[in-house]
Amino acid sequence: MGFKQTRPTRRIVEMTGAYDGGIAALSHGLMAGTRVASNLGWRAIDALTVGDKVLTFDHGMQEITEIRRAHMWLDAPETAENLWPVVIPEGALGNREELVLLPEQGVMVESDAAVDMHGDPFAVITAHSLVGLRGIRRRQPMQRIELIAVYFAGDEVIYAEGGALIHCPRDMSSLDKFLQAGAQTYVVLDGEAAEELADMMYLEEHMLVPPAHAANFSAI
Repeated sequence: MGFKQTRPTRRIVEMTGAYDGGIAALSHGLMAGTRVASNLGWRAIDALTVGDKVLTFDHGMQEITEIRRAHMWLDAPETAENLWPVVIPEGALGNREELVLLPEQGVMVESDAAVDMHGDPFAVITAHSLVGLRGIRRRQPMQRIELIAVYFAGDEVIYAEGGALIHCPRDMSSLDKFLQAGAQTYVVLDGEAAEELADMMYLEEHMLVPPAHAANFSAI
């Protein structure tokens, strides 16, 4: 393995807003400046406040109940490669601008492969599992970046930069919230399940036999 993967990782995240115990770091959120669909139109996520409403995939406009901020990759050039952000090129997930996401950020994708696997064309998958598909890649962070995570009353998926669908899990930062939480609306695929779906999506887009060739095979 390369040197970057073996050196110790330091100070990846620093919370910058008021925060009341629980999880010490954010595992989801969007970079400052990323625009999301809200009741105020397309707004930068860092311009939203608690009480504003954001358009969600399944439940229409939903009110923001909490916002958390953090600075990520404080020692950016020294960050271990497995923690590098995932870059979503323009158009790869319906986004009109490039997106930079945390590796564990859940994104919703639509695919026939998801129907075959789960009976539903929509599935939520971790960003790092999509690396290699549609030009999605890792990129070494060169500077710290502010991350903003928005929370709602429940588990939601929101629209970012035109059409990218970003998972916003419910707040389970305290033991009470964790114990009181029911089943999540969305299951985020990771590990083997995510890799299988990503592989099937790749095959759908790159390995299917073109119609003309299919006709030739059917005539044999």
